Parts: sequence; C-alpha cells; structure tokens
Amino acid sequence: MSYEELTIDVKRERDGEAVVFRLRGSFDIATSPSVRAALLEAADEGSHDIVVDLAQLTFLDSTGLGALIGAHRRALENGGRIRLVVADGPIARLLNVTGLMRVFAVYPTLAAALADQGRIVASL
Repeated sequence: MSYEELTIDVKRERDGEAVVFRLRGSFDIATSPSVRAALLEAADEGSHDIVVDLAQLTFLDSTGLGALIGAHRRALENGGRIRLVVADGPIARLLNVTGLMRVFAVYPTLAAALADQGRIVASL
C-alpha cells in the first residue's frame, strides 16, 4: 500500500493569534520528525495557540500521534494549547479509540477550531 507524501501549509490566522498547520497526505514514521520539529518550534517561539488541521490526512500512525502529543505537552508547558481539526472517518476513530479525543480539543472544521466552538466529544 502506498501513501501520499505529506504536505504542510503553515499560516497565521486571526491577526496572528493562531498558527495553523494544514497537513495533507500521510503523517507517519517518514514525515513525523519534520512535523514534530515545526510544531515544537511554534510552541517554543511564543506561538502557543496552535491549530493542526488533520482533515485532509489519508493516514496517521503512532509516530504521528507521538508528534502531536509531544507538541501538545510543549505548548501546555508554555501556557498554550493545540487544537485539532478532524473530519469524520478513520482519523477521528483513531483519536477516539486511543483516548486522545479527551486529551486534545478536537473540532470538525477549521472555522470551529479558530472560534473555539463546537468541540467534538469522545464517544467512548
């Protein structure tokens, strides 16, 4: 099975209050180190309001989850937070089954995440 290469778009939203990472493709062992580094850098450099849009991911493995968890911890240490955007489907189910839906603030759309409204609750 082949997966798409990961692409990352980074953009400041809402007058620079949030940094949005839009990920497309596969977030796996091959791509997680670069994403982890970018997220940690954002959490360390004062960009403590971070939104990671996973709605266009085709695959997410444990190394990708580890990168998200590490960035989440770093953001919390610096007084910030990470919000995730997740479409209904396998990525949402993975976050739910692993219990990470309760750790992260998860939203169905980027607009909802930026407005901090309509958080998805765990169904387990």
